[in-house]
Parts: sequence; C-alpha cells; structure tokens
Amino acid sequence: MTVPELRPQTMAEKILSQRGAQRVYAGDLAVVEVDQVMVVDSIAQSFIERMERDLAALPKYPERVSIVIDHVAPASTVSVAQAQKEAREYAARTGVRLFDVGRGICHQVLMEEGLARPGWIVLGSDSHSTTYGAVAAFGSGMGATDIALAAASGKTWLKVPESVKVTFTGDLRPGVGAKDAALEMIRELGADGATYQSIEMHAGDRFTRGERMTLANLCVEAGAKVGLVVPGGEILTGYGYEVPGWVYPDEGATYVRELTLDLSALNPRMSAPSEVDNVHDVAALRGLRVDQVFIGTCTNGRIEDLHAAAEVLRGQRVAAGTRLLVIPASSEVMEQAMADGTLLTLQRAGAVLGTPGCGPCMGRHQGVLAPGEVCVSTSNRNFIGRMGDKDAQIYLASPAVAAATAVLGHIGLPQDVQRDVA
Repeated sequence: MTVPELRPQTMAEKILSQRGAQRVYAGDLAVVEVDQVMVVDSIAQSFIERMERDLAALPKYPERVSIVIDHVAPASTVSVAQAQKEAREYAARTGVRLFDVGRGICHQVLMEEGLARPGWIVLGSDSHSTTYGAVAAFGSGMGATDIALAAASGKTWLKVPESVKVTFTGDLRPGVGAKDAALEMIRELGADGATYQSIEMHAGDRFTRGERMTLANLCVEAGAKVGLVVPGGEILTGYGYEVPGWVYPDEGATYVRELTLDLSALNPRMSAPSEVDNVHDVAALRGLRVDQVFIGTCTNGRIEDLHAAAEVLRGQRVAAGTRLLVIPASSEVMEQAMADGTLLTLQRAGAVLGTPGCGPCMGRHQGVLAPGEVCVSTSNRNFIGRMGDKDAQIYLASPAVAAATAVLGHIGLPQDVQRDVA
C-alpha cells in the first residue's frame, strides 16, 4: 500500500484537516465540524424558514448557534420589528443564543463572548464573517440555506481554498494604522484578486486583536473565502484561550501568490468611489467637501478606533455643514468609552452617538445619504447605493482621517487640524 505524501500545509489546509476527517489540500472537498453558526437579524427570517419548513429540524447543538440583532437595531419599520420578534421567539423555543438590540455588531460580539477561537470553524450569515480569522478561526460568510444546514447537522462542506500569502514588514509610522494597511493590501490584490481563496497574513507580533479584526474583515473585499492572521502578539497571551500549534502554516506550504507590504513606507490611505480597491493617498484627495462622516462598523468601531478619533477631536468642533455619526461596535465598547471619557470628548466635539450596531453601513437606517451627498466612513464598502441614494459618494478611511475630515469639513489629515494652543 502506498502512503500518500504529507506535503506542507497552509493555515486553511491545516484547520480544515484538523476539523475534518482527513488531511486535505487546496481543491479537495472537506466535511468539517462547525463550532459556531451566526445568524444576523436581516437573514433570521430566511434561516428560520429553512430550518422549520424545508429541513423540519432543530439546531443539533443549540449552544453553537447565535442570533444577533444588529443590522437594523433598533427596528426601523413594522416589518423589521416583526422579523426581529420572530427571531426572539425562535431563540426562546430552541435554546439558541440571542444577542438583542444594543449588544452590538455580530462579529465584535462573538469575539467578545469567546465564540470565535483559534482553529474553530465559524460560519456567519454575513459576508464579513472573515473577521474571525483575526484569531485564526476559519470564519466565512454563507447564505441562509447553508447556514441552516450547518445548524441542523453540526457540519458543513467546503472546497479547500488556495492560499495567498501576505507578509507585513517594517513598522507603521505615526498616523498610519491597520485600516491603511488593509486598504493597501486590497489595492494590491484587486477587488477579485483572491476570489474563493484564503488570504494568509503574516504579521509577527504586530497588531492588536482589534487591528487584526480590521485586516481579516477586509479580506472579503478581495473576494476571499477566508482571511487568516498567523497568531502572534496579544493573541497568544491576552484572551485566555489556547492557540494550538497545528494552526500555524508549515514552512514550504504552497501559495498561489505571495505579496510583501512594507508598513514603514505606507501613508494614510483612502478608498474612493465606488470600489474598495480604488485606493489613493489621502493627501491626493484633500479638500473634497464632505457632508457626513461615519465612525463605527465591524471594521473600525472598536475602543482603539474611538480613541484615535477622540485624539483628533479633543478641543475641536465638527465643521458647520458636516455631520459626524459615531456608533460603537458593541455595548462593551460603549461602556469602555463612557468610563474613560471618550464619549464625552466626541459629544463635545459635536458627534451624534448611536446605538451599538451596524448603523448606516448598509443604508437601511440611522444616517442614510441623500442624492449627491459625500460621506467619509470607516466601514468596509463604498459601492453605489451602499449607504443610501445611488448618487451619493462614499470614501473609506481610518478613524483618525475620518475625525480630521469632520473637523475640517473636507477630506484631510489629522496634521491638517489646527489646534488651539492657548
């Protein structure tokens, strides 16, 4: 009998091998155990219909299913309120977890609750479920039918993705952050440059968990099935879970593409309408008049993001004719920002504070855009019609750049904000 060759494996190959029944490589089909299924409010009705009408099944492991009411929270219409009522009733009768209005954005909440861990398979009914790769979980977005099948059976099947290796070198300069690095990575890869692939990011001990969430979150904007950050730094020591040695990629693993990004050469970056990979230096877009600035979302609504914005806004006022919306990613983030005075700084600067959740990111409530309006957002998508009218324009940037833009009333950098030294 011939023993199959044990070739080196990427992170995606190793996780899917460990959670399945056999060693797999790119292109193989893998049936794997699912550790967490996440359902958002906007998909909950379809999920429940699939479970009860099509499958006639209960969740096999209720403790592995979470419903999060975050996309339109609080409810904006009667129909949305009815859908959320049905989600609450379903959770009550099946025993699945429910995170109700105000708890926050699904990805942030699952991270805070320890429901995404190194080596886990986490499937979400939201495309930015790649966020869980920040802690080396195989996080991926799926539709209502696939999510229901995973909840009913406790398993899913996947074609093992090929992998793209991205290596970060050097150190970020002051005023440059993980959002800038993520946008530059998307610019280099292109909007479809990693379609159904795993983006495997090698960052050493650089980046906090929150920054790693930003990097993993944006991987889907290059078409990726999953975005995995090789564990390092505070991921190894700060969150009370074990990082198993088998999640790390093998030396000599096969990648379809390799990219190196020198962080020390990076300037603040901005994605211009209407594609995420349309990335430029912020300096090249200076001066464009802005109607609304939005700081929040699963990309940049964490406490360090609010701190970065508050540092720029302290002692300043939002420009006349410009609106600043700030929505923390979770109730935990909001409480931290209350306790350390960040929310007071933002409020005094003229920010409008919102309920923890997705806010206007998907254009359904809490700050949608009118025809012709220009918005600078810390979110992850700037597609036509994403945040309101199809003729509105969306620019994506870091929290510091967004805050500076709010003060100036036009696109600018934090160093452009003139401080009162008296």
